[in-house]
Amino acid sequence: MHNPWKPTSFVLAGLFAASLGMNAAGADRQPLMHDALASLKSAASTLKNADNDKGGHRVKALELTNAAITQVEKGIAFDNKH
Repeated sequence: MHNPWKPTSFVLAGLFAASLGMNAAGADRQPLMHDALASLKSAASTLKNADNDKGGHRVKALELTNAAITQVEKGIAFDNKH
């Protein structure tokens, strides 16, 4: 008679359950910060590609956007450590 519950089945089931736990534990705890980071990077790219003649305001906006990117990255890193 064939036994469908071989020891390998239990091992595979355990590995699957463990992977679910790791995915839940490793899930992004900061989805809004990552969304903000993606938006800021998109804005920086758009500003880089905009026409240069803006009286210095495009350059300043790009500097401030890059500074915001740095701050969001630091915030994410800080939260990941605490």
